[in-house]
Amino acid sequence: MTVTAQRFREFKMPDVGEGLTEAEILKWYVAPGDTVTDGQVVCEVETAKAAVELPIPFDGVVHEVRFPEGTTVDVGQVIIAVDTMPGSGGADQPPAAEPAPASAGQVEPAAEAEPEQRPQRQAVLVGYGPRTGTAKRRQRKPQVPSAAPSANGASASVPAPAPAAVPAPAPAPASVPAPASGPAPASAPGPKPLAKPPVRKLAKDLGVDLATVRPTGPGGIVTREDVHAAVAATAEPAAGAVTPAATAPTDVAPTGATPTGPETAAGAPGWAARETRVPIKGVRKATAQAMVASAFTAPHVTEFVTVDVTRTMKLVRELKEDPDLSGLRINPLLLVAKAFLIAIRRHPEVNAAWDEAAQEIVHKSYVNLGIAAATPRGLIVPNIKDAGAKTLPELASALAELVSTARDGRTAPADMQGGTVTITNVGVFGVDTGTPILNPGESAILAFGQIRKQPWVHKGKVVPRDVTTLALSFDHRLVDGELGSKVLADVAAVLERPRRLTTWG
Repeated sequence: MTVTAQRFREFKMPDVGEGLTEAEILKWYVAPGDTVTDGQVVCEVETAKAAVELPIPFDGVVHEVRFPEGTTVDVGQVIIAVDTMPGSGGADQPPAAEPAPASAGQVEPAAEAEPEQRPQRQAVLVGYGPRTGTAKRRQRKPQVPSAAPSANGASASVPAPAPAAVPAPAPAPASVPAPASGPAPASAPGPKPLAKPPVRKLAKDLGVDLATVRPTGPGGIVTREDVHAAVAATAEPAAGAVTPAATAPTDVAPTGATPTGPETAAGAPGWAARETRVPIKGVRKATAQAMVASAFTAPHVTEFVTVDVTRTMKLVRELKEDPDLSGLRINPLLLVAKAFLIAIRRHPEVNAAWDEAAQEIVHKSYVNLGIAAATPRGLIVPNIKDAGAKTLPELASALAELVSTARDGRTAPADMQGGTVTITNVGVFGVDTGTPILNPGESAILAFGQIRKQPWVHKGKVVPRDVTTLALSFDHRLVDGELGSKVLADVAAVLERPRRLTTWG
């Protein structure tokens, strides 16, 4: 018995950040039958904060990969099973007895429909586990012909519901009532739909019969999106001006198929073929939530200043030729960052945070400088820890490493936590300035615009000079207008006369 318990080991999706609840599997590096060793990277996942490689903590041969690439998996779910004793013989092949505690929101495939059958049935995680023949997955393509007129108007991701789902009087036949009714054995159409308890509650609250919803989750699990899609599929035809059953027979897609006809949910021909739907997840989802929370929590104020940075650009060229700085990436952003840090040192009250729960303002004696980075997976803001204590060469090295790691998608979650202020370089996109939104929990964000030649009054004459515009957004709960203005003016003053990097620094 001990050998059986230890032979198959399961690796669960870990919490690779602080408080993250799910991650998307981007790529598998192993397949069933491959040999793995302790510490070997088996897959790459993307959380709401970054892409992370997951090492497996034991040796063996991959027995099963539970989820395909592109699947979003909850933290705590088993993603791979490994045979740690390959070749030890085997009647104990199926490893799915270990995930028996289906406490992570999973449900048993047929717990209510057949209580009196096979007492030896094992509870397993949804979508995989021992296939004993008593709890086979329900056939997802109903055998009853037609009777799904409400399928027209469904979006590309919402298939035609199962029979008798949409007509208002007929949800009862397809639902799964309590098994205490008279013809109990009549539950033969199949096990109850696979769904987590929160999804079941959502369906109940919305009046959706799960038996009529086509699942898109791994292993045939009904997801929240499936439930909302089912609601939309029934609501849109009723709200629109089109008559579903009589006027658009071509809209009714075959059972289990996706509507591809000329009519769309809006009743306009051909629109669906010209629309692409992208699931909101990963970095994009986290960014959206953070920006909404920031925009509607912190009262933003943005101030602007246009500054002559001709001397700063000259200093950049000189530093690039300095042999003491060879190998380092010297650019205008580096000097803007240094100027911002000097301004914060001169006005430390700006480096603070608002603690709503404790009703306190937290002043910070360190500066974790965030740099907004555009990556293929979306916008992220890693930060340089203790940036205010770094010398110019140290800051240049840290900035180059931060940008390179972000572009490669290898930024660790810890590198995106604890930021205090941020710089966003919109100038690289040819933009003069903007009104940036604060990174949640931070007090200020500086937008650095494009540097361009402009006519400028210099020593009493109008001459072409290198000019840029800076914009500083700050949390008005923490930073008064006077303080914000002084910080922005100091940044501009350093960039206008960069010798202040030494006299003020």
